[in-house]
Amino acid sequence: MQHPPRFLTVAVLAFAGLCSSFMFTLVVPLQAELPTLLDASREDTSWVVTITLLVAAVATPISGRLGDMYGKRRVVAVLLVLLVAGSLIAALSGSITGVIVGRALQGGVTGVIPLGIAIMRDVLPPRRLGTAVALMSATMGVGGAIGMPVAAYLALHTDWHTLFWLAAALGAVGLALVLLFVPEDILRTSGRLDILGAIGLAVALTGLLLFVSRGAEWGWSSAATLACGLGGLVVLLVWGAYELRVRDPLLDLRVAARPAVLFTNIAAVGMGFALFSSNVAFPQLLELPESGSGFGLDMLGAALIVMPAGLVMMVISPLSGWLERTIGPRPLFTGGAGFIVLAYVFVLLWSSEIWHILVANLLIGVGIGFTFAAMPMIIMRAVPADETGASNGLNALFRSVGTSSASAVLGGVLAAMSVEVDGVAVPTREAFEVCFWLAIAAGIVAVVLSLFIPRQPVEGHPSIRD
Repeated sequence: MQHPPRFLTVAVLAFAGLCSSFMFTLVVPLQAELPTLLDASREDTSWVVTITLLVAAVATPISGRLGDMYGKRRVVAVLLVLLVAGSLIAALSGSITGVIVGRALQGGVTGVIPLGIAIMRDVLPPRRLGTAVALMSATMGVGGAIGMPVAAYLALHTDWHTLFWLAAALGAVGLALVLLFVPEDILRTSGRLDILGAIGLAVALTGLLLFVSRGAEWGWSSAATLACGLGGLVVLLVWGAYELRVRDPLLDLRVAARPAVLFTNIAAVGMGFALFSSNVAFPQLLELPESGSGFGLDMLGAALIVMPAGLVMMVISPLSGWLERTIGPRPLFTGGAGFIVLAYVFVLLWSSEIWHILVANLLIGVGIGFTFAAMPMIIMRAVPADETGASNGLNALFRSVGTSSASAVLGGVLAAMSVEVDGVAVPTREAFEVCFWLAIAAGIVAVVLSLFIPRQPVEGHPSIRD
């Protein structure tokens, strides 16, 4: 059977990545109205967002391992089927339960991006791999950036179920394209699925992410918060000891402990924090009333100001690929993290005009574009080819920890440092400055950690198949 043209394979995988990242901003415009729309408390409706983050964090490394074992194309197709099923359940439901179940299934599709990067390693020569990986990595920002104004427009002018019908249609189109234009895998690893390891990882991550994402709401010293945090940590330690002893582990922790992989993954937490900090702070700053600390834009206007950052990530993907081939992925990562620090320093000094926010967001787009393109390449140069899916899935997990942490920490800061304006609690300008300082700190940590990543050959590394 003749393989489809490589450029079509890359384009289809990028489209699937866009569909995946769109799921994270799909319901953002609806958050304030969900209690009314679903006739539920605000605490219950917050799970419409939280459940997607939880399932994404748990499913991504597991789907990566399944892809290495049973075929990455096959697992990508299954994840897109889950996206369609979850979207249809939510679209046909008017209850909080149905929407949460649908959003949980949508969260699983996050594994499409690391699996897509692993497929590219299998089908592309080294000279083209960097640019393709940069494009695929960019979809993590582009899908959300483009999706936010689209979702805002639909939320303002149509019934809210339309958002889920759109998601179902995108998933169906992505599934058809993957089956038509992504070739079957030729490189797989042997072994069996470590079911006990998958369960243990799911329990540990659920506890830890609930601690991070819900601690501010439940109270950091409450019994539920402490049970999730300490319980998740204990299970994670037991899981790690088990994975080091089992014959076919879910994740090979010895490979994950290699300096290139370890420091890249820890730095990914900082990058996830820095990326989501802008998603938390900038829309609120743009939408808050001018009588407070904001600019008084509506939901759609704020989304349009935030959107160009994602487009920048897409536009610079060829440059990211060229730089990766020319100077190597580690300097590219360090430079990208530096751009992010520069962006938050800029907005810390100048944030009195809307164009200040736009410029800072564009710089963040450049930084995220460079770092997200570099991380998979660093990892793929350091791991065996038959562990690419699981290793990239683990990197995506660490980014998810960063984004969840940013959501919890910055949300807590903005809530704690608020004043009442016209009967509504509004975050102060000082609250946003604290958020920017936290993002700067996360970026600096990532820069420092990147310097500990061992240097790698610029191109032609033997672990990347020609």
